[in-house]
Amino acid sequence: MPKGDFLGAGMKFPPQINRATGRFAVSSQEESVRESIYLILMTQQTERFLRPDFGSNLMSYTFMDINATTINMMIRSLRDQITSQEPRVRDVEITTDSEVRDGCLMVEIDYVIRDSNTSDNLVFPFYLEASAEEEAYEPEQYEEEQE
Repeated sequence: MPKGDFLGAGMKFPPQINRATGRFAVSSQEESVRESIYLILMTQQTERFLRPDFGSNLMSYTFMDINATTINMMIRSLRDQITSQEPRVRDVEITTDSEVRDGCLMVEIDYVIRDSNTSDNLVFPFYLEASAEEEAYEPEQYEEEQE
């Protein structure tokens, strides 16, 4: 197998159209691995009907009180989920900022790509509170608009 084939290629996430060809954009090699890890983080377990084990339980930490114990539980869980669902990486190390800024905890994921022995990382902002858009919805306003 030629070097790099193990990393594969697939449709870019989020889906994009290549303006030159009019076809879906494709990601390959290290970019494909990074996007796969991002998909694992953004997909809640049991969200995919045919693959209920795919994803992480990251969103279950959204409204929890963030302390050292909770962060360590989250880090351990994410490390286990990434290593079990992404066979192209090894030596996954996850660190976080020591403090939460503006309701956001920065999660840094360092990993080594098995095929090329290349170190790479992904910095993921994890928001601990609902966004302003989610909080702005009030059922009373919707009912008044319907009338």
